[in-house]
Amino acid sequence: MSNPTFLYQTPEHQNVLLEDQDVGEAVQANHHLVVHNGKGLILDPGGHKVYRKVLSDTTALLSKGALQTIFLSHQDPDIVASVNGWLLTTDATAYCSDLWIRFVPHFGLDRLVVDRLKGIPDKGMILPLEKCELMVIPAHFLHSAGNFHLYDPVSKILYSGDLGASLGISYREVTDFDAHIPAMEGFHRRYMASNKALKLWVNLVRKLEIDIIAPQHGAYFRGPLVQRFLSWCENLQCGLDLLDPVFQLPGK
Repeated sequence: MSNPTFLYQTPEHQNVLLEDQDVGEAVQANHHLVVHNGKGLILDPGGHKVYRKVLSDTTALLSKGALQTIFLSHQDPDIVASVNGWLLTTDATAYCSDLWIRFVPHFGLDRLVVDRLKGIPDKGMILPLEKCELMVIPAHFLHSAGNFHLYDPVSKILYSGDLGASLGISYREVTDFDAHIPAMEGFHRRYMASNKALKLWVNLVRKLEIDIIAPQHGAYFRGPLVQRFLSWCENLQCGLDLLDPVFQLPGK
């Protein structure tokens, strides 16, 4: 297996970053594994091209433990395309927004496993991992209409899906926030719905004690840079805020 990055590690609890393999033209993606007392939860396991590698790495890290939960932050193919394979080869239960329960089967969900795809209500929920209670937090329209983040109260890591994503970089951790902004800005201005959605999310997550924000693409934020990122989001104009010039008839 490739060398995993442990974002947090104690004998009872581990948070592991599994970096994506080279998949040609496909966008880079991170995969995260949370393990508590030998039971595992995989976040956004990805598409078909990385399925075997991510499954192999996950199995090796769990050793004699078991994968219990698959968390799907939203419906994009880089999140859910391989979910049928995961459900067929493990006994895990997958969770995604209630909005996408009828859409995920279009990725080829076998009838034998469809009952193990469960919906998350709009207000979120608690996902137990052994005796660790992970918090599923609403992040709707950032960027998906049914979108959730996952907060781990043991490691104090917030897994933020596409929010915080950065493109075209080679480093794992952000150390210079201002220098990092160009790697995030274009993506967030186009893919996030509006500043109102960002403000609602920032107000919600500021109630949490967060040591790390770990997006699905690019580098993660640690320590003081967590608050820098939240402040940046709070003031970002994006999506609907910038849409007027786009609505023009072609050729006019």
